[in-house]
Amino acid sequence: MTQDLADMLTRTARLIAGDGHAAGLKPVQWQALRYLAAANRFSRTPGALAAWLGQTKGTVSQTVAALERKGLVARTGDAGDRRLVRLALTTQGETLLASAPDTIAEAMLAPMAPADRAALEALLARMLGGFLAARGHRPFGLCADCRHFRRAVEGGNPHRCALLGVPLDETDSRAICIEQEAA
Repeated sequence: MTQDLADMLTRTARLIAGDGHAAGLKPVQWQALRYLAAANRFSRTPGALAAWLGQTKGTVSQTVAALERKGLVARTGDAGDRRLVRLALTTQGETLLASAPDTIAEAMLAPMAPADRAALEALLARMLGGFLAARGHRPFGLCADCRHFRRAVEGGNPHRCALLGVPLDETDSRAICIEQEAA
């Protein structure tokens, strides 16, 4: 093959970044919607979105404003901390994501054997995790895989986050969190 691995990764990333164009969205807007759909309630903030996307707060602010104008995202204040802004998908945003065709990444992965997919997932997780750690970025991860996650405890709903001291439901446990620290 004439392409080296770095070139193939770059080309793959560019093709995948094209997701969302059919819906009239820029790639970063599409990724922002997908993040907001997967993030827990603590992680749906402009700061967490900036960390996830690897973008500046200013760039993310413009992205969120564009999504608000399109009616896909709503911005609200936090009842407990007036300085904090919360982001949420609107019904229109949820509908757009639910009706979206398979992503380009899903189409690329579909013909792969399960063992090959699992091997690729492990390699990419190690590559991404190492890169993020080396640069001091937050890794994010599933709430249920966090060292602060307490399963089925008293005062939970049915679970609890020991870091934030709040109850967690099943939806929370399956979402990604900016505060996640691997167990």
